[in-house]
Amino acid sequence: MLRYVTTNEGKVREALDYLDDDVTQLDFDYTEVQAAELGPIAAHGAREAYRYAGEPVLVDDAGLFIGGFDGFPGPYSSYAEDTLGVEAVYRLAAAELDEPRRASFRCVLAYCDGEEFEASPDPIDRDDRTVAAAHGAEQDAQETEALPVKLFTGVVNGRIVAPRGDGGFGYDPIFEHDGTTFAEMSATEKNGISHRGRALAKFATWYPERTE
Repeated sequence: MLRYVTTNEGKVREALDYLDDDVTQLDFDYTEVQAAELGPIAAHGAREAYRYAGEPVLVDDAGLFIGGFDGFPGPYSSYAEDTLGVEAVYRLAAAELDEPRRASFRCVLAYCDGEEFEASPDPIDRDDRTVAAAHGAEQDAQETEALPVKLFTGVVNGRIVAPRGDGGFGYDPIFEHDGTTFAEMSATEKNGISHRGRALAKFATWYPERTE
């Protein structure tokens, strides 16, 4: 059984649209290292979660990247949401950036089952010790042992707008794609085009071959 590591049930429901009944939620608080990109963060979390669960795991890291702010909040999206708030991020963008205030949602899924992977066009991350060192963490021999992690990415482009809509979560009310914010879309509509949905679609195509 595949364990999706998250405390957000909405993410699990989205994953079930692509993976049928092959995934269950695992509520595990893995260490979220600091990095300038999403991939190393998700990869580190997948290794830690696999060592905890002893089962195949899927970890995601996602963020809102605002072009005019050199990608901020990016990997720090959760922190910015918790400390500044979504509406404050909109106000900052509205005050500092000209229209159309281009942005993108990006997601990286990291899969780990303790085994090697065959070569494929998708990137395979094998070692996050550099990220761990930058984080300032001292790890024992087990933790520094490289576990292969396969990464799947999804991106959706849009722009930052005044908050609209009551659905979704996080930055959904201020992110508009093709004239509609994510918070104005139904769950089905959003899942069909979201950054996480696009990453899940890639994973769902590959995963059955892994389990054969």
